[in-house]
Amino acid sequence: MDEQKSKIENIEIDLLLEAMHRAYGHDFRSYARASIERWTRQFLSYSDCRTVAEMIDRVLHDEDFFSRLAQYFSISVTEMFRDPFVYGVIRTEVVPMLRTWPHVKIWHAGCATGEEVYSLAIVLKEEGIYDRSTIYATDFNDSVLDRAREGIYKIEKMQEATRNYQHASGRNSFSKYYHARYDTAVMDGSLKERITFANHNLVTDRVFSEMHLVFCRNVLIYFNSELRNRTLGLFTESLVHGGFLCLGTRESLQFSEVRDDFRVVDDKARIYQKTI
Repeated sequence: MDEQKSKIENIEIDLLLEAMHRAYGHDFRSYARASIERWTRQFLSYSDCRTVAEMIDRVLHDEDFFSRLAQYFSISVTEMFRDPFVYGVIRTEVVPMLRTWPHVKIWHAGCATGEEVYSLAIVLKEEGIYDRSTIYATDFNDSVLDRAREGIYKIEKMQEATRNYQHASGRNSFSKYYHARYDTAVMDGSLKERITFANHNLVTDRVFSEMHLVFCRNVLIYFNSELRNRTLGLFTESLVHGGFLCLGTRESLQFSEVRDDFRVVDDKARIYQKTI
């Protein structure tokens, strides 16, 4: 792409993000620029538009087109017990503290299609505190939230899920937690009893208060530094004193504005405890 064409496309992308924000209230302007450019070009190649400028017109006059684009911008890469060692640390370092509270409130932000929400629910069940826990699982994408509520996944994913579960110090046969139905796996209904799925936008919405654990993995990597700091501020405000924050393995508090408000529980697992 030559320099002038690239410059024009960048202007068009700015206008596209502004149109999405002003017309529908979805604000992607503070997402990492490289990610936005990549997603926009990929979506353009799948659409019937020839240029980003044409996409702007479609966004403003076709709500279905906007919905498809917004869903494409949604981060939905996830799997059961992703990074199994993280759940091992939750069992050994976080759960003992969670047991000291009479009721446990957890905010799973950016839950996508729900695989990691159910993974956490399984850990809480096996550690004996699920029945006095409430998990608020949120995402701004209603489509992926619907899939998370259903808890129905492709059966071929269960083999990898089983391996991850075993590496996460699972205590049962993983098949106990789902029911095979033709080519799908349906998560056991008991795992959903303490989960509330809700639409929430980290860019524009307010906090969930009095949380004992905030779980948000591999979402902040798509934000610019200003939005990362704002979001980490929301998480800090949400947590009770002594509450825990779990980020993705590529994320860290090291250069954030809230770094001094936490102690490191496990650096590799990116788990922190609020000290203020």
